[in-house]
Amino acid sequence: MASNPAFNRLEKDARSGYAGFQDQRQTQAGVPGGSYAQQGAQGMSPQQLQDLYNGPTAGPTDTGRVTMDDVIMKTLGLFALVLGFGAVGWIASAQSQSLGFMLAMGGMIGTLVLGLVIAFKKTLSVPLIVGYAVLEGLFVGAISQIFEKQWEGVVPTAALATAATFTGMFLAYKSGLIKVTDKFRRVVTMMVFGYAIFAVVNFLFAMFTDTRFGIGGGGALGIGISLFAVGLASVTLALDFDMIDRAIATGAPQKYSWLLAHGLIVTVVWLYIEFLRLFARMRD
Repeated sequence: MASNPAFNRLEKDARSGYAGFQDQRQTQAGVPGGSYAQQGAQGMSPQQLQDLYNGPTAGPTDTGRVTMDDVIMKTLGLFALVLGFGAVGWIASAQSQSLGFMLAMGGMIGTLVLGLVIAFKKTLSVPLIVGYAVLEGLFVGAISQIFEKQWEGVVPTAALATAATFTGMFLAYKSGLIKVTDKFRRVVTMMVFGYAIFAVVNFLFAMFTDTRFGIGGGGALGIGISLFAVGLASVTLALDFDMIDRAIATGAPQKYSWLLAHGLIVTVVWLYIEFLRLFARMRD
C-alpha cells in the first residue's frame, strides 16, 4: 500500500495490470479481443505495413502511457495553482485576521474532504484534483500569513527548508542512497497512518485546551514531535518518487499523471507545514 492516500487506487490498479486499459484500446480498434498490434494491422495494404515497419518505435506517449514529462508538467501546473491561490489567501489574511482564520480552517477541512474523495473515488476526476489544489493554495496562503505575523521570517525559512529537503531527497533517491523496498514502504505507511491519527488528536487537544501547537507546545517535547513529522514527510517523498517510477515502468495510463502530480504536491505541502510548525516552536 502506498503511504500517500492519493496513490492507493493507482497501486491497486497496478497490481491488476490497469484493468480495462488494454480492452479500451482494442475496442477503439473495433475488435473484442486479441493482440492490439495484430488487430490494428488488419486491413492495411502491403505498402502501409512496410511504412509502419520502417517507422520509429512507438513510445509511451504514442501508446497513451504515462511519462515523466507528463508528471512534471502536471506537477508544475498544480503547483502554480497552489502558489496563485496561496497569494490570494496571503493577501486576504493580511487584510482581515478573521477572514484569514476562515480561509485556513475552510481550506483545511475542504482539502481533507476532497482528499478522501480523490483517494477512494472509483474513477479519477481531474476537476477534483484541480479543486483540491485551489483549496490547498488558499489554506497555505492564509496559514502562512498567520504564522508570519506571529513569528516574522518563519515563512521564507520554511519555504527554503522545504525546497532544500525536496532536492536532497530526490538526489538521494536517484543516486540509490535511499532504496525503497517493500519493508521500507510498509514501515513508512504504518508511521504515516499513525501520525495522521495523532494529528487529529493533537488538533482537538489544541482546540479544547487553547494550547498553542497542541501536545508539547513550544517545549522540548513539541520540538521533538515536529522533528519527527518533518523526517516522516521527508521519507514519504522517497515513496512518492518510487511510485512515479513504478507507474511509468508498469505502463500506467496517461491520466494517472494527474494523480501522481497530486500526490507529490500533497507531500510537499505537508512538509512545508511541518517546517512552519517546527521553526515556530523553536521561536516560541
